[in-house]
Amino acid sequence: MSTIDKINEWKQKRDAVILAHYYVNDEVQEIADYVGDSFYLSKIATKVEAETILFCGVSFMGESAKILNPEKTVIMPDMMADCPMAHMADIGKIQEMRDQYEDLAVVCYINSTALLKTYSDVCVTSSNALKIVQELPNQHIFFIPDENLGRYVASQVPEKHFIFNDGFCHVHKSILAENVKKAKEAHPNAEILVHPECTMDVVALADYVGSTSGIIDFATESKGEEFIIGTEMGVLYELKLKNPNKRFYSVGHRQFCPNMKRITLEKVADALEQMLNTVELKEEIRLKAQMPLERMLELGSK
Repeated sequence: MSTIDKINEWKQKRDAVILAHYYVNDEVQEIADYVGDSFYLSKIATKVEAETILFCGVSFMGESAKILNPEKTVIMPDMMADCPMAHMADIGKIQEMRDQYEDLAVVCYINSTALLKTYSDVCVTSSNALKIVQELPNQHIFFIPDENLGRYVASQVPEKHFIFNDGFCHVHKSILAENVKKAKEAHPNAEILVHPECTMDVVALADYVGSTSGIIDFATESKGEEFIIGTEMGVLYELKLKNPNKRFYSVGHRQFCPNMKRITLEKVADALEQMLNTVELKEEIRLKAQMPLERMLELGSK
């Protein structure tokens, strides 16, 4: 029996649905029931009827699925697949900012641990961060954990005061403006599409700035035929699937998340067969983390 046959067999036995992020390996995206970015998958997790959610991504994604679906079993192919940025905020600093600014909203990127979410007022994704910050009545915004996404949102909402946190995605921070310029020199007709987790000097060079799903939609709808992609290269699977006649280029180095690439078909099959790596959260933490996530879904749907 092939690994894919094994996955399909155990998926039925476990009444499971497979969710996968765009950054995991191509073959994992291919067998998933739903593939998307963090915002899409967080919405899908609340709508699926299956008893078991197998989340092909990093740990904060599985936590978010469990927070929103406490009655379901959530499992991960690899519990060591983590996101360093998800830990890059200090609880003491959050309290310090609350003490300093009476009218403060702690806006927490969904790429964060469940514990950090419990100290936040609302969660956001790269797809909806701008919309949600604009909806908030607060004048002062403490944006955690990613500084670069925070600075991008702040540039679009100059009427609000932002405090930035010293956090970053190592994949997007490693995309350098000089390399983007070299890629453009090599492909002068290509449009530059970048993720807002990139630094602001890279963002300034882009023809389009947006979430992973936004980048896919832009490239698909564009009349252009060549694109320089400034995000994790796992997105190429979906880009090529939807646009077989278009050409996509990296910025010129390894735009590669080793944690996302830990997810393999073999680990998916083993997790389903043995019900490995169950996501467990203390109920007190789950309830506190649920509030900013639900507020995100509420404000994001307006």
